Amino acid sequence: MKYCAQPFLMRRVPMPDRTSLIPRLRTMILSPTARGIVSLLLVFLLGLLFNADGAFFSWDTHRDMLRQVSVYGILACGMTVVIISGGIDLAVGSILGLAAVLFSLFSIHWGWSVIPAIAVTIAAAAFCGAISGGLIARFRIQPFIATLAMMVFARGLAKLVSGGQKISTAVQLPDGSYQYVDVPQIFNTIGSRLLDDNIAVVTLVLMFCVLLSWIFLDRLRWGRYTYAVGGNEDSSWLAGVPVSAVKLLAYALSGLFCGVAGICQAAQELQGDPEAGSTYELSAIAIVVIGGISLRGGRGSIWMTALGILTIGYLEKVLSINAVGEESRLMLTGIIIIAAVLFQKRMR
Repeated sequence: MKYCAQPFLMRRVPMPDRTSLIPRLRTMILSPTARGIVSLLLVFLLGLLFNADGAFFSWDTHRDMLRQVSVYGILACGMTVVIISGGIDLAVGSILGLAAVLFSLFSIHWGWSVIPAIAVTIAAAAFCGAISGGLIARFRIQPFIATLAMMVFARGLAKLVSGGQKISTAVQLPDGSYQYVDVPQIFNTIGSRLLDDNIAVVTLVLMFCVLLSWIFLDRLRWGRYTYAVGGNEDSSWLAGVPVSAVKLLAYALSGLFCGVAGICQAAQELQGDPEAGSTYELSAIAIVVIGGISLRGGRGSIWMTALGILTIGYLEKVLSINAVGEESRLMLTGIIIIAAVLFQKRMR
């Protein structure tokens, strides 16, 4: 610390050391949150440059982006909890497809009321996540293997329940003919827009899921346990943290968010597709990684995931309005994941 003498006051006043500001500034710039903000700004700048004759400047573009990325974002909320706990969940897309089939079956074909249909669907999805967590916590199976097995199982179960067909308003009768039924009101409600026909209901659901994740991770004791287990599992166990219960809860929450996302997916498509959610796990992981959350666990926040949601959403929208094919988008997403992981490794 440097000092300067003030002759009139006859005392030394500390002066800021400019050399100490440089490391602090460098740490701030290279922080995960700053990297997430920079990624979002770069994608936004890309939209400004390739605006498709001004389409990027329309409010409809941003509103539709929020609606389209909402399902991915809901899955990313659960993925955030799992990755902070030190794991990975490859089954989120398949569990979403199973939830979409179950919700459509309950609501459209069986005529259940709204609350039981939603409750049973979310409970079934959370149970699938809990099975993955139980395999990891109780039997010490690697998260990659356990969730890969659940990914295959959930997809097969979705096809079994649906008979390999989409669950829609066309109900097949015993004689082979079809009878068409009305779409339940809950489908129209979730797929509609609120606030002067601007904000989609699924976007509000995404905001609620982000808030719920924040409360769990930042305001509850089990959230602190999740960070501890992801940071150092052995030390957490020695400190008395219920490691197995934390892992089980993390994957159950991931399954719960998959159930919510599956309901939103079915409502937007007005059907339950057993193939729904294919490759969605890739987008969920990309959102978390681009947001700056470490894949090694123990670090990150849901607000970093929110940055990743906006980044992926705007990237998808910019590519869409410029007529870039889906295959190119998938390849670009894969490249972005690798680049983000390599950048994290370099920073460490």
